Amino acid sequence: MHKTAPPTKVSLSLTSFFSADDILPHQEDVSRNQLIRQLLLHVANGHGLMEVDAYYTAIIERENANNTVVSNGIAIPHARINDLQRPYVGVATSTKGIRFAEDEPPVHLILLVLIPRDQPGLYLQILRALANILRDRDAARSVSQLATAEEVMRFFERGGMILPDYVCAADIMDDEFIALRDNDTLKTCIDCFIAKQVSEIPVLDCDGDMVGIVRAGALLKVCLPEYLLWMSDLSPIINFEPFTAILHNEQDTRLSGILLEDFASVQMNAPAVSVAGEITRHNASRCYVLNGKKLMGLISLPRFLNKVFRE
Repeated sequence: MHKTAPPTKVSLSLTSFFSADDILPHQEDVSRNQLIRQLLLHVANGHGLMEVDAYYTAIIERENANNTVVSNGIAIPHARINDLQRPYVGVATSTKGIRFAEDEPPVHLILLVLIPRDQPGLYLQILRALANILRDRDAARSVSQLATAEEVMRFFERGGMILPDYVCAADIMDDEFIALRDNDTLKTCIDCFIAKQVSEIPVLDCDGDMVGIVRAGALLKVCLPEYLLWMSDLSPIINFEPFTAILHNEQDTRLSGILLEDFASVQMNAPAVSVAGEITRHNASRCYVLNGKKLMGLISLPRFLNKVFRE
């Protein structure tokens, strides 16, 4: 008996969401809001979308809360829309550039994305599909020089921008973080807690491998031994006497005394949903993203919730 081969999964390309009819080249001398409205009206008229004012309000509110300039002259204004059956994308270019935010340079390539609310990963998948453009500092400006919508469309088609099958941890991590070394002193650790206003810090060894975390709560536990915690009334300890030993020895004490080796972590290419599992299993407030043992970034619980439910 011959087994039937499973059907081949068809990869979805970015250009499956728009055509040359959804492209407005050379949008010059307009503001951010004017451009967004013009592009939205163009897409809506082309596809019979009716709730233009509601869509516009949602996009502008999202933009005002956190501008969507991603890098290298590219902006991706977007909104999650109830009852939308499929994604819609509109593209605009500007040779002169349009300022989307006061602290950002003008953008030359704009992708307006309307996303069904029940597809939380789609925006991040589109960002990944644009990775090749994002790496080329001059790509947006080059596209803005193209004369027609058809030429812009061919640019995207040549790029072969295939959406990934899933959003991975690397797509939602914050790659800017502070870390300590395992040979740092307790003084350095305390100073870092205070200066950076954080309650947890990853610890790396001399090779850059992550070996654990230090938590401010664990430091307090060292200062307040278990027998003291049994006392319901700590008022007799009015001058922080249990902290004296730490203060005397903080410059000579290494982090090993408060290092926690059990922490939430995933590999970079793990599905982003696995972050939720790790955070839940470890009752943690953040998950660390590793490449092998190397720390590449972290995902805080608020960041994860924002990516899934709001962004």
